[in-house]
Amino acid sequence: MGNCWTRLKKVDASFSSHATSGDTRIPDKNGYFSAASSLKTNQSEKLMSGNFSSPRSEGDILSSPNLKAFTFSELRNATRNFRPDSLIGEGGFGCVYKGWIDEHTLEAARPGAGMVVAVKKLKPEGFQGHKEWLSEVDYLGQLHHPNLVKLIGFCLDGDNRLLVYEYMPKGSLENHLFRRGARPLPWALRIKVAIGAARGLSFLHDSEQQVIYRDFKASNILLDSEFNAKLSDFGLAKAGPTGDRTHVSTQVMGTQGYAAPEYMATGRLTTKCDVYSFGVVLLELLSGCRALDKTKVGVEQNLVDWAKPYLGDRRKLFRIMDIKLEGQYPQKGAYMVAVLALQCISEAKVRPSMAEVLSTLEQLPAPRDATSPSNSGPQSLSSPRKSPLRHNAPHLKSPLRNNHGSPVNMSPRCSPLPPHMKSPLAKSQGGR
Repeated sequence: MGNCWTRLKKVDASFSSHATSGDTRIPDKNGYFSAASSLKTNQSEKLMSGNFSSPRSEGDILSSPNLKAFTFSELRNATRNFRPDSLIGEGGFGCVYKGWIDEHTLEAARPGAGMVVAVKKLKPEGFQGHKEWLSEVDYLGQLHHPNLVKLIGFCLDGDNRLLVYEYMPKGSLENHLFRRGARPLPWALRIKVAIGAARGLSFLHDSEQQVIYRDFKASNILLDSEFNAKLSDFGLAKAGPTGDRTHVSTQVMGTQGYAAPEYMATGRLTTKCDVYSFGVVLLELLSGCRALDKTKVGVEQNLVDWAKPYLGDRRKLFRIMDIKLEGQYPQKGAYMVAVLALQCISEAKVRPSMAEVLSTLEQLPAPRDATSPSNSGPQSLSSPRKSPLRHNAPHLKSPLRNNHGSPVNMSPRCSPLPPHMKSPLAKSQGGR
């Protein structure tokens, strides 16, 4: 959070929730999710936007009626004195601990009783300063949506700055995609996560007072028990332009690999910067590769640069698809997502809005199963032949990193398919 081009070390990253916002959308007779069904679901939830057009004083922010002001003693008791076995996340900002509070009184409760929460305890000397801590309290104290993580309260006691969130038991998208040994996310869940995250961003962009998230990335997408995605970490969020202004000029901050190139070059911030970051996350969902991986060689290091040539070609797309999917994905749906990702990472003036991105994702063929990472269903027209590298796919390294030659027609970054194997995307697109 606000650690300019640095990466966070994660232990578990489970910010969390005792209540989930289940996806109750019903596909139409053609198997598509309609925008109307999504609107109906969202209207049934409590949505609330804020007024960020003019800066509020620290006193006004901390007196929010939507947040509880905890004492340090209360949070110490809730986390069992911040014991190491309560630690669920760690980074440049500090540590995140699992705690328990009474669901009604919000008083500290004994372990295993009451409501589980995530308590973020900032390091006094950490990357995240008081300004970003206050920004998070400001935004999440006013913004409420099923796809934004809920901030329950805060603590400001001397040098101690803490934030108390709902607990997200499935952790971050980053962990599910990249953590060594993690069970691969099936296609259906990847799309469910993308739709949830798109709803969150679209809500921010279309609020009465527009909000630019500025730090959209896999580690900031948290998942509840039903794999509903919620955006977390609003330390870098910024109020959007007002009146005749087209952008907000600001210091360049964010995460390398996800930040839009025009923003990095000029410091001019618009909602299209968030759209670019969303496109990068779509590429991560498609490929199973990180946005930026300096352990790799040449063009492989940057996911956008490596994947871009394949995104608009149905016959070449298989070369960037995550091998951990083992071919279990609908070809038409994968191509639609790839084209959408390509649009998101294009020049700012031709990028779609997040509302358009969400609409496109909701028109994807309905996934067969979007509830469990262990059952993706037979939804692919690609070859059922298993990869010979399946047994170590979660730990697969680039051929170049293993000092093996990389054939010209072989995907250099993630896919080990040999050049003679026919692309699954070369087959007919009729049916799944």
